[in-house]
Amino acid sequence: MNKKKIAYNTVIYTILVLVSITMLVPFVWMFLTAFKTTAETMQVDPFVIIPKVWQTQNFGNVIKAMDFVRLYANTLGMVALRILFAIATATLSGYAFARLNFPGKNFMFALVLLQMMIPVQIFIIPQYVMVSKMHMTNSIWGLLFPGIVTAFGTFLLRQAYMQLPRDLEEAARLDGCNIPQTFLFIMAPLTKSAMVALGIFTAVFAYKDLMWPMIVCPDNRATTLASALAKMNGQYQQKYPELMMAALISCVPMIILYIFFQKQFIEGIATSGGKL
Repeated sequence: MNKKKIAYNTVIYTILVLVSITMLVPFVWMFLTAFKTTAETMQVDPFVIIPKVWQTQNFGNVIKAMDFVRLYANTLGMVALRILFAIATATLSGYAFARLNFPGKNFMFALVLLQMMIPVQIFIIPQYVMVSKMHMTNSIWGLLFPGIVTAFGTFLLRQAYMQLPRDLEEAARLDGCNIPQTFLFIMAPLTKSAMVALGIFTAVFAYKDLMWPMIVCPDNRATTLASALAKMNGQYQQKYPELMMAALISCVPMIILYIFFQKQFIEGIATSGGKL
């Protein structure tokens, strides 16, 4: 390896390390603040970075103040159902758009792409009216409603099916398989990686969703972790250590998810060109 190549790699890796450190700063700050006193979080001169005395009682205060068992149950239940419905609907629609020919196919797919370009906030009012008419507010089904069908998932699975060779379908047809059999036994098993990537992205999007749970589930017994954290902000005072401790506890499932599914995260981004 020549000196020019070494210098180039050194610059690239230095930039990547600096960017990685920058991305970790908010998490480190949250972790350190979770063990400070309220006075330390508000102190400016001198600026406190490391807690002088690690306040472990913040953990106990947060556990007493918030029903994490119920919040985790609501959140994980909503995430699991959204993953199930997203994979089921996206797999079917993605296969149809990628491998089948039917009238209006291009127009319908253009509508799917159009939905990805429109801010989700625009759909909140009609979605809330529909959920309210069906008497599903303050329930897990109300939380699930916007995630039953996913435009992003349809696009991701369509890309996955388009990469498969058509020889597989022709061979299945020669063996006597119809379209449902070809989809179920030949094509769908070959897109498991894309399905896993969609499941991970859906879990992340659903887990951090804030606006919809606050609107459709104002009752604390039916809300999610993100909504409960937002409601911890006081009107006249801020208990930043307890807020950061609650946020730290809430981050644990997503950290575990990323540790075990790093490969699928990267594959999903590479396949779809999407970002979190």
